[in-house]
Amino acid sequence: MDSIESARRVTAALAAAGITDVVLAPGSRSAPLAYALAEAAERGELRIHVRIDERVSAFTALGLALGAQRPAAVVTTSGTAVGELLPAVMEANHAAVPLVVLSADRPEELRGTGANQTTRQPGLFGVHVRAAMDVPAGTDPAPFLARALAEARGASGPAGPVHVNLAFRDPLVPSIDGAAGSAGAARSEAGTEPGTATATSAVTAPDITTAPQRTTTPAPSGDGARTVVVAGHGAGELAAVFAQHLGLPLLAEPSSNARFGSSVIVAYRLLLERFGPQIERVVVFGRPTLSRPVAALLARTDVERALYVPEPQAWFEGGRRSERLISTLDELLAFAGRGADGWLSEWRKAGARAEAALQLHLADEPVLTGLHVADAVWENTTDNLVLGSSNPIRDVDLMATGDWHPLEVYANRGLAGIDGTISTAAGIALAAGIPTRLLVGDLTFLHDAGGLLLGTGEEEPDLQVVVLNDSGGGIFGLLEHGNPATLERYGSAVERLFGTPHFANLAALAEGYGVPHRLISTADELDAALEEPIRGRSVLEVRTDRAALRAMHARVKQ
Repeated sequence: MDSIESARRVTAALAAAGITDVVLAPGSRSAPLAYALAEAAERGELRIHVRIDERVSAFTALGLALGAQRPAAVVTTSGTAVGELLPAVMEANHAAVPLVVLSADRPEELRGTGANQTTRQPGLFGVHVRAAMDVPAGTDPAPFLARALAEARGASGPAGPVHVNLAFRDPLVPSIDGAAGSAGAARSEAGTEPGTATATSAVTAPDITTAPQRTTTPAPSGDGARTVVVAGHGAGELAAVFAQHLGLPLLAEPSSNARFGSSVIVAYRLLLERFGPQIERVVVFGRPTLSRPVAALLARTDVERALYVPEPQAWFEGGRRSERLISTLDELLAFAGRGADGWLSEWRKAGARAEAALQLHLADEPVLTGLHVADAVWENTTDNLVLGSSNPIRDVDLMATGDWHPLEVYANRGLAGIDGTISTAAGIALAAGIPTRLLVGDLTFLHDAGGLLLGTGEEEPDLQVVVLNDSGGGIFGLLEHGNPATLERYGSAVERLFGTPHFANLAALAEGYGVPHRLISTADELDAALEEPIRGRSVLEVRTDRAALRAMHARVKQ
């Protein structure tokens, strides 16, 4: 089988599996895949998105998979191009996103010979993929693809990334006379069942999942207990329904997509100091990642804790969590029980007072802060919202109300990196054509500025990027590094090594990529800009003072 025929069978397998979006970074060794994808796109079987930066490509594919809730593929040539995908693959691993990596490679006879752009690509992603297939040149790739795609969808555990390494021999371009005949044959072979061929080199990730473990004895009734429900990233609306049904306080992170209903407690992390000693039980949905007070609560051995695990999870290893693992709702209901009399109302009253105090504080602030921006972004987003790591998502966690919720809230919380965030948001926006707003800090924006580059003729996402620009890494000033004693001794080092100050001109950068930019100076300007419909790409920049951040948060807590 020549390289073009092999590539056609790859694209036929993708289309047969329902994969509609492929992100391609240009290269020579991957040319057979490029031509085959072009043919499939002409037939209307899938969409191609071209990005010149492989890291951007991978995070765009990650966003496409998140937004469409089905696998998306990324195609690269050989060499360092494959290594550029690792950050997105790692995020997909821990967030259980079905990202399909298709890397082109030299044939076996050229490996280890010093051939240009040749390295050992099989197994490159190690434990971070559910399956890794090395397809020899001339071999039918369809059975390998079928097995890999099944694992990406969660055949043997949580969904997640897979790697199919495809070796191609010259020639790498199609024969014009034979192009039409081969495509039909490829489609006829696409349904090959998994297991009809054996991978010559398959690396399967070690088991990082935890199968649901049902307890052997029934849980005692928790009726009348002081129980709280913690909804972490990806918890889903079930957490909100569960808390509301039992009359329990709901402490919901913004990307839980459970921050609504009558049980939601605004500014919950500021209330845990008061209510924490009274808490007797905790029910956890999803993965909590944002708050140290919540982390401290979940680490307490004097509190009964249960983690709802209805299916294997990718974000923790078996035996490493201290909570009791519960896999059925009946058992979870029995564990939690109905809230004690007045328990929820106490929380709600305190939450309402905290929310009112926050709004009064914001009204008194002379300049815009991250909390102003978080409040406005949440209240004015009707479609998709993507939240960058570091301070922005924590600001929203503090400010987001429970009486309004965007259509869907996304965040890269698998490993909570700041890399690839613009690209991820672009993929989410492209997945279903839903206008998407992204809130990021300036370092996150700069880290993935290449995600703004869009080739001529490429489909443009409806994506608005709101950048909170405090000229550096503001979150470190809120951590131990910002303590007065630390700053007194290591002030200049902390600023240089953690604050990472810069003078980047975001307006010029956006202009260079052909993206409209607007500088926002007042709350009224911000609200007006956020109320406008999102069409195409744009950047809203809000400048703030990082030096005042720690004092401002101290006033908020007070």
